[in-house]
Amino acid sequence: MSETEPSNQVSEPAGVSPREQARPLPAGEAGFDAIGLGRQLLRTIRSGALATLDPETGIPFASLVTIATDCDGTPLMLLSRLSAHTRNLMADPRASLLFSAGGKGDPLAHPRLTVTGRALRTEEPRIRERFLARHPKAKLYADFPDFGFFALEPIAGHLNGGFAKAATLTPAELLLDIGQAEAVIAGERGAVEHMNADHLDAIALYAKGVGAEGDGWHLSGLDPEGMDLIAGDRTARVLYPSPVTDMGSLRKGLVAMAQAARAAGESTPG
Repeated sequence: MSETEPSNQVSEPAGVSPREQARPLPAGEAGFDAIGLGRQLLRTIRSGALATLDPETGIPFASLVTIATDCDGTPLMLLSRLSAHTRNLMADPRASLLFSAGGKGDPLAHPRLTVTGRALRTEEPRIRERFLARHPKAKLYADFPDFGFFALEPIAGHLNGGFAKAATLTPAELLLDIGQAEAVIAGERGAVEHMNADHLDAIALYAKGVGAEGDGWHLSGLDPEGMDLIAGDRTARVLYPSPVTDMGSLRKGLVAMAQAARAAGESTPG
């Protein structure tokens, strides 16, 4: 090639080898709220792709499962021993879950989160309560002898927030630290039942405040950071103004949020 002949090769930045690929940044360096978006996907996606390892071939096996979360955000699943993915997990608990928001247009333009970790069987009663509150129809088969609850203990998260938005998350960034909020965890179910029985009007205001459309909203769970709402197949996540660690601060926060939402509605023209 002569010195005047144009080159078709693209020059690489200094210090970057031609074969080196771009890597997602840690969440704290990502340039967008990767932790907030990752936790939002964890709390609002009700089904996703579970990838397990076939013990005979080692080939990944992907299947569709329903998902809920524990109070700290740990992904929860109700699985049957008759399913291939459950047999795979019993032989090797390493797995990953894909949470995809979906939506209109290009599927790759919407955010999604992959959580890798170990999926282990759990008998914790709270897990059952939270899962069935999120998936009421699962009560029909949850107590069948071949079904059991599994929790995916995260090792890492890989977030794609859309084009040019990627980040990695640590377990501490994916999950809440609930070590100082034992009272909230213990009182969660009673608070959820009370809100659903007596304060659906306030729940409707919370849903409207985060842009959730339609009516019929009720709580499926709450935690030190926020509330999980459902209405049929729809979900919404409502964050408190600040995290709570006891039932008194939770109660005050919910009242203040409802009052602020009512005041905002009254001041809106029309």
